[in-house]
Amino acid sequence: MGLFSELKLAVPWGHIAAKVWGSQQGLPVLCLHGWLDNANSFDRLIPLLPKDFQYVAMDFGGHGLSSHYSPGFPYYQQNFVSEIRRVTAAMKWNRFSLMGHSFGGIVGGTFSCLFPEMVDKLILLDSSPLTLDSKEISNLLTYKRKAIEHMLQVEASKKPRQVVSPEEMLQGLLKNNSHVGEECGKLLLQRGATQEATGLVLNRDRRIAWPQYCLEFISREMFVHAIRKLQAHVLLIKATQGYNDVRRENDADRDFVLLLNSMLKSVLKERFQFVEVPGNHYIHLNQPQLVAGLISSFLRGREKTPDEPEPRA
Repeated sequence: MGLFSELKLAVPWGHIAAKVWGSQQGLPVLCLHGWLDNANSFDRLIPLLPKDFQYVAMDFGGHGLSSHYSPGFPYYQQNFVSEIRRVTAAMKWNRFSLMGHSFGGIVGGTFSCLFPEMVDKLILLDSSPLTLDSKEISNLLTYKRKAIEHMLQVEASKKPRQVVSPEEMLQGLLKNNSHVGEECGKLLLQRGATQEATGLVLNRDRRIAWPQYCLEFISREMFVHAIRKLQAHVLLIKATQGYNDVRRENDADRDFVLLLNSMLKSVLKERFQFVEVPGNHYIHLNQPQLVAGLISSFLRGREKTPDEPEPRA
């Protein structure tokens, strides 16, 4: 399981890049990374998971080694959701499981509500299956406006891509994301940057701005309506020092988590499992051994093992 192969799947604007572990005969699991991350986000977790599955970790468009969207084509949540359908069609998967971290969980959860017959199990790593409104209603029009303005500004810019030293790029990543340690930051940059003669350049599309510019916030009523469509069993792994919203505030305020938990439990009942583990937002990358057993048992459909923590609501 330490070995993987690279994959390129054709799409109208270029290709979607992915990493594949395991056998083509294994039950498929599609792995979705977080905002501005890439498929390397799962490099330390997947080798610890059951070897009789096939794991495909894709780079979202504009991220990692995937092609950037065509000029004028915005990076909106629905477009990322449609990428899943393109990838699974290319892989000829009729039914599979999804594992998503942060933004990847939102995209995967949205797909699972739109195409419920295709998703067997949904694993959310410090994430939510959809973006619940939670205090954002007054900002929505501002976000939509800024998304358009940012895209136009970047497309009109003639600035060349910035070339920096490997150390400078690593420090920039760590400054913008304090939950990623130095070792894991280097791992993400292996796929997130390209070596040029004088240094590194970021691979991601500069038109990708703040996540709230692309997210589709929905009301509680729409949230409940959507998750009623789910056919999948859902595992939500919550990190104690994780994030609870796109503003990336430390979530000492548990109101959102309790509300999310309550709604999922009331609708999905025995098909929903919630587990809280010690660690930060990148628990699956920083300390994958803390979540690998939970995920393995969930994928195999077994009850939790004695050494796994009790679910906490």
